[in-house]
Amino acid sequence: MRRRDFTKIALAGAVGTVAAPAVVRAQTTFSWKMTSFYGPNAAFYSTGPGGAKDLCRRIDEMSGGRLKIQFFGAGELIPAAEGFDAVSSGTVEMNYANSYFWTGKSFAAQYFTAVPFGLNFQGYNGWMYDGGGLELWREVYDRFNLVPFVCGNTGVQMTGWFKKPIEKVSNLQGIKMRIPGLAGRVYKELGVDSRLIPPGEIFPSLERGVIDAAEFVGPYLDRQLGLQKVAKYYYTTGWHEMATASELTINKAKWNSLPPDLKAVVENACAACNTISEAWCQKNNAEAMEDLVKNQGVIAGPLPDDVVKALKAATDKILAEAVAKDPVTKKVHDSYMAYKAKYDAWADLSETVYHNKIRKA
Repeated sequence: MRRRDFTKIALAGAVGTVAAPAVVRAQTTFSWKMTSFYGPNAAFYSTGPGGAKDLCRRIDEMSGGRLKIQFFGAGELIPAAEGFDAVSSGTVEMNYANSYFWTGKSFAAQYFTAVPFGLNFQGYNGWMYDGGGLELWREVYDRFNLVPFVCGNTGVQMTGWFKKPIEKVSNLQGIKMRIPGLAGRVYKELGVDSRLIPPGEIFPSLERGVIDAAEFVGPYLDRQLGLQKVAKYYYTTGWHEMATASELTINKAKWNSLPPDLKAVVENACAACNTISEAWCQKNNAEAMEDLVKNQGVIAGPLPDDVVKALKAATDKILAEAVAKDPVTKKVHDSYMAYKAKYDAWADLSETVYHNKIRKA
């Protein structure tokens, strides 16, 4: 055999050896399970544009069927509150929820969903994608064997529904209110009996007088629950959740098992759902608010200034206590607030001017 022919054969063999594994990798498929904090038919979170089921569909289509995800709503595979631990242990690969449900694991988780008097949707995305927020989130979750992603947002929520008007701080004393998480702790500082009640029980609880007020999400989803039928005072811009982010958590080992292109699919599908879900909320909330005020007799408006100031003072107190107790929370808090200070200064010259002057010209 001539040397030239031998070289050709050797090169062909080498190319074949290198190419074969690439072909095998391209054909590898993954079948994963996603659990959720929300029920299988929950509007927005499960079934809406940019919701959990939409995220599964997008990942399937973008991956050409190589990453298929079977969705399980709360209670279908595991209880709602067990998703964090199920993914951490590797029982399931993914969970859809909001990070502030896991403040019992780390108080810092609060910042990755929403902080009272915090960033709006634009500001949150700036911190998350370009201000170090996502890196901190992954640092916090790493010890739990989780890789988190932001995958949805409601935009600004509403303060909530009240049977009687709130005209001063003392009006909050003794009120029984459905309000979860950190906001519930803030209200307690002002004498509110805050309670965590599942969405499906909010309407009957208000109707029967078990509670006097309730917070849920925003005009569209609140109207679906029928809350306007049992409480007419609807306080607007939610001081407690200026932009409420949804999270996708993935087991770290499972995430590391994905090839780079499928990791990119997941990251980009999550980013798409983040934008699409918030856009859906803007459109539907605008239409629902108009209907509530014009056709259903709802009295809508902001809380009085002195009430807002009291809520802010209570929020600052609780956050300061949390920061003092935990260096991880302090690290996240300092990053969030430093970014917020810069964003607020910019927003005062851009968004605020638009809303207060340009829009009304």
